Amino acid sequence: MEKNGSRQPTKEELKESLSPIQYKVTQENGTEKPFSHEYDKNFEEGIYVDIVSGEVLFLSEDKFDARCGWPSFTKAINRENILEKRDISHGMIRTEVRSKNADSHLGHVFEDGPKDKGGLRYCINGAALRFIKKENMEKEGYGDYLRDRG
Repeated sequence: MEKNGSRQPTKEELKESLSPIQYKVTQENGTEKPFSHEYDKNFEEGIYVDIVSGEVLFLSEDKFDARCGWPSFTKAINRENILEKRDISHGMIRTEVRSKNADSHLGHVFEDGPKDKGGLRYCINGAALRFIKKENMEKEGYGDYLRDRG
Protein backbone atom coordinates (compact mmCIF):
# COMPACT_ATOMS: atom_id res chain seq x y z
CA MET A 1 0.00 0.00 0.00
CA GLU A 2 1.15 3.52 -0.69
CA LYS A 3 1.35 5.71 2.39
CA ASN A 4 -1.16 8.50 1.83
CA GLY A 5 -1.02 7.67 -1.88
CA SER A 6 -3.62 8.92 -4.30
CA ARG A 7 -4.36 5.51 -5.86
CA GLN A 8 -6.93 3.56 -3.92
CA PRO A 9 -6.56 -0.23 -4.04
CA THR A 10 -9.42 -2.21 -5.56
CA LYS A 11 -11.62 -4.47 -3.42
CA GLU A 12 -9.87 -7.46 -4.98
CA GLU A 13 -6.43 -6.08 -4.08
CA LEU A 14 -7.60 -5.42 -0.53
CA LYS A 15 -8.97 -8.95 -0.18
CA GLU A 16 -5.52 -10.25 -1.16
CA SER A 17 -3.50 -7.90 1.06
CA LEU A 18 -5.65 -7.84 4.21
CA SER A 19 -6.55 -10.66 6.55
CA PRO A 20 -10.25 -11.65 6.57
CA ILE A 21 -10.89 -9.72 9.82
CA GLN A 22 -9.01 -6.64 8.57
CA TYR A 23 -11.12 -6.68 5.41
CA LYS A 24 -14.38 -7.25 7.32
CA VAL A 25 -13.66 -4.38 9.73
CA THR A 26 -12.29 -1.78 7.31
CA GLN A 27 -14.36 -2.51 4.20
CA GLU A 28 -17.59 -4.01 5.56
CA ASN A 29 -17.95 -1.93 8.75
CA GLY A 30 -17.36 -4.97 10.92
CA THR A 31 -16.24 -5.20 14.52
CA GLU A 32 -13.67 -7.56 15.95
CA LYS A 33 -14.44 -9.42 19.16
CA PRO A 34 -13.52 -7.50 22.32
CA PHE A 35 -10.15 -8.41 23.86
CA SER A 36 -9.20 -10.28 20.67
CA HIS A 37 -6.52 -7.95 19.31
CA GLU A 38 -2.99 -7.54 20.63
CA TYR A 39 -3.21 -3.73 20.32
CA ASP A 40 -5.76 -3.60 23.13
CA LYS A 41 -2.91 -4.18 25.61
CA ASN A 42 -0.09 -2.57 23.62
CA PHE A 43 1.39 0.49 25.34
CA GLU A 44 4.74 0.74 23.52
CA GLU A 45 5.80 4.14 22.15
CA GLY A 46 4.88 4.75 18.54
CA ILE A 47 2.04 5.60 16.22
CA TYR A 48 -1.02 3.84 14.87
CA VAL A 49 -1.80 4.15 11.17
CA ASP A 50 -4.63 2.99 8.92
CA ILE A 51 -3.90 -0.61 7.84
CA VAL A 52 -5.14 0.22 4.32
CA SER A 53 -3.58 3.60 3.52
CA GLY A 54 -0.90 4.25 6.11
CA GLU A 55 -2.62 7.48 7.19
CA VAL A 56 -1.40 8.49 10.64
CA LEU A 57 -4.30 8.24 13.08
CA PHE A 58 -3.26 7.96 16.74
CA LEU A 59 -0.25 8.41 19.02
CA SER A 60 0.59 5.86 21.67
CA GLU A 61 0.75 8.65 24.25
CA ASP A 62 -2.98 9.24 23.71
CA LYS A 63 -3.87 5.56 24.27
CA PHE A 64 -5.46 4.40 27.51
CA ASP A 65 -6.96 1.24 28.95
CA ALA A 66 -10.71 1.76 28.80
CA ARG A 67 -11.27 -1.88 29.78
CA CYS A 68 -13.70 -2.23 26.87
CA GLY A 69 -11.64 -4.74 24.88
CA TRP A 70 -10.62 -2.45 22.02
CA PRO A 71 -7.71 -0.03 21.67
CA SER A 72 -8.91 3.33 23.02
CA PHE A 73 -7.49 6.81 22.46
CA THR A 74 -8.36 10.23 23.87
CA LYS A 75 -7.83 11.98 20.53
CA ALA A 76 -6.70 11.56 16.96
CA ILE A 77 -3.22 12.80 16.09
CA ASN A 78 -4.70 14.93 13.30
CA ARG A 79 -8.46 15.41 13.14
CA GLU A 80 -8.10 16.05 9.40
CA ASN A 81 -7.19 12.37 8.89
CA ILE A 82 -10.49 11.09 10.28
CA LEU A 83 -14.13 11.47 9.42
CA GLU A 84 -16.95 11.17 11.91
CA LYS A 85 -20.35 10.00 10.71
CA ARG A 86 -23.65 9.37 12.43
CA ASP A 87 -24.26 5.64 12.80
CA ILE A 88 -27.78 4.42 13.58
CA SER A 89 -27.10 0.71 13.00
CA HIS A 90 -27.78 -1.96 15.61
CA GLY A 91 -30.57 0.08 17.22
CA MET A 92 -28.12 2.67 18.61
CA ILE A 93 -27.12 6.22 17.78
CA ARG A 94 -23.34 6.44 17.67
CA THR A 95 -20.58 8.36 15.94
CA GLU A 96 -18.58 6.21 13.55
CA VAL A 97 -14.90 6.98 12.92
CA ARG A 98 -13.43 6.45 9.43
CA SER A 99 -10.07 7.26 7.89
CA LYS A 100 -10.29 10.18 5.49
CA ASN A 101 -8.26 8.98 2.50
CA ALA A 102 -8.97 5.24 2.51
CA ASP A 103 -12.48 5.54 3.99
CA SER A 104 -11.67 2.60 6.27
CA HIS A 105 -14.12 1.89 9.07
CA LEU A 106 -12.07 2.27 12.27
CA GLY A 107 -14.58 2.17 15.11
CA HIS A 108 -16.60 4.71 17.09
CA VAL A 109 -16.04 7.73 19.33
CA PHE A 110 -17.86 8.11 22.63
CA GLU A 111 -18.03 10.85 25.26
CA ASP A 112 -17.09 8.63 28.20
CA GLY A 113 -13.32 9.02 28.03
CA PRO A 114 -11.02 10.53 30.67
CA LYS A 115 -12.44 13.93 31.65
CA ASP A 116 -8.96 15.41 32.21
CA LYS A 117 -8.06 14.56 28.57
CA GLY A 118 -11.15 16.05 26.96
CA GLY A 119 -13.69 13.32 27.70
CA LEU A 120 -13.52 11.43 24.40
CA ARG A 121 -12.89 7.72 23.87
CA TYR A 122 -11.99 6.69 20.35
CA CYS A 123 -12.85 2.99 20.51
CA ILE A 124 -10.96 1.54 17.55
CA ASN A 125 -10.73 -1.94 16.07
CA GLY A 126 -7.15 -3.17 16.26
CA ALA A 127 -7.70 -4.89 12.90
CA ALA A 128 -8.04 -1.46 11.27
CA LEU A 129 -4.64 -0.34 12.57
CA ARG A 130 -0.96 -0.96 12.05
CA PHE A 131 1.35 -0.06 14.92
CA ILE A 132 4.76 1.40 14.15
CA LYS A 133 7.23 1.38 17.01
CA LYS A 134 8.98 4.66 17.76
CA GLU A 135 12.37 3.24 16.74
CA ASN A 136 10.98 2.23 13.32
CA MET A 137 9.14 5.44 12.50
CA GLU A 138 12.04 7.13 10.67
CA LYS A 139 12.81 4.18 8.39
CA GLU A 140 9.11 3.64 7.59
CA GLY A 141 8.66 7.25 6.49
CA TYR A 142 7.06 8.70 9.60
CA GLY A 143 10.08 10.61 10.91
CA ASP A 144 8.23 13.93 10.77
CA TYR A 145 6.09 12.73 13.67
CA LEU A 146 9.24 12.17 15.73
CA ARG A 147 10.52 15.65 15.00
CA ASP A 148 7.15 17.24 15.76
CA ARG A 149 7.27 15.76 19.24
CA GLY A 150 10.93 16.22 20.10
